[in-house]
Amino acid sequence: MGDPATALRALVEQGPVLVPACYDGISAAVLEQAGFSALGVSGAGLAMSRLGVPDLGLLTLTELVESVRPIVRRAGVPVLVDADTGFGGALNVLRTVEELVGAGVAAIQLEDQVAPKRCGHLGGKAVVGAEEFVERIAAAVLGRGSSDSMIVARTDALAVHGIDDALERGRQAVAAGADLVFVEAPTSLEEVERIGAEFRGHALYNLATGGRSPALPVDRLGELGYGLVVCPTVALYPTVHALRAAAAELRRTGTDAHLQELDLSPAGLFDVVGLTGWLDLDARIARAAH
Repeated sequence: MGDPATALRALVEQGPVLVPACYDGISAAVLEQAGFSALGVSGAGLAMSRLGVPDLGLLTLTELVESVRPIVRRAGVPVLVDADTGFGGALNVLRTVEELVGAGVAAIQLEDQVAPKRCGHLGGKAVVGAEEFVERIAAAVLGRGSSDSMIVARTDALAVHGIDDALERGRQAVAAGADLVFVEAPTSLEEVERIGAEFRGHALYNLATGGRSPALPVDRLGELGYGLVVCPTVALYPTVHALRAAAAELRRTGTDAHLQELDLSPAGLFDVVGLTGWLDLDARIARAAH
């Protein structure tokens, strides 16, 4: 693949890139094996899976980097990471980006919500002033150094101040060096079209299932000017749904008969995350020792 960040830039230029979001090693493995050319790491998914809390800005930078490293290490495709508000002021943003670039992340998303932030499809959001937002983006650009990592500027201003302010923030972010603009939670096709036209080829769309934005197919979003489309719920929603159903059946029957029907075994499960390769490596080490 070469440099993941450079590869992601090339994919976006060809666009649109459909990016499903994972939240741990096994969800990353399953999504990569499905044939996607890039992966996202969901901030909400990390908050829920690692801490068992809602997406309310409770994850720390240390927890984020520790969670992201193994995902990036095992992924054979570029990885985009949601870094929320950057964990503080401009210098904190710079350090956040440095840490994520050091972890091999291909694209880093930063937003203009007041910390602690909350999910973009919940009410009660507040955003910092445009100047502070641009400072965050400028700090992120400095933080990536000579790497090719992309900076995604996310604004939640649409819900707070309206579409015109959101577009202006996006323009200022681009001027500060952002590579992609993510205007969160447009609620109408007209807003979706305006955003795509304003940042053609460099707009990001969030397919937040059950959220406030129109559910549009990726090809249509590409026609409207979106270079990258993220689906943050593709791993989370099915996991919660399937686990609830399996747990209810186990409690009802007291047997694992419903799990036997899945035609999985410990070895088959471990193969999802590379069992064969690890065993081959172990055998090579044993042969080398003799």
